[in-house]
Amino acid sequence: MRTIEKIDKENIPSLKFNKNEVLSSQEDIKKRWNNLFRAQALGNLLQSKVQITFETADQKIFQVNTTIWAVGLEFVTLKGGIHIPVNAILEVD
Repeated sequence: MRTIEKIDKENIPSLKFNKNEVLSSQEDIKKRWNNLFRAQALGNLLQSKVQITFETADQKIFQVNTTIWAVGLEFVTLKGGIHIPVNAILEVD
């Protein structure tokens, strides 16, 4: 297992992302979408934070504790207008 680094959401814009999908199975991808939409509802209704684990272009794994404001087809928008590509997200808790 690779090391997971904690990161502040304000540092995310300095990271580089691949276009490649980080999840290997359709089941995992479907689960990620469900978790993203649940997290968006929690963020908008209750301002609840979630843990997002994601992979960068250099294959480092980061985790951020933040609020998801919007989920789009290609990106999620975090509080503060910061974006993470959906295909880079490994897990949402």
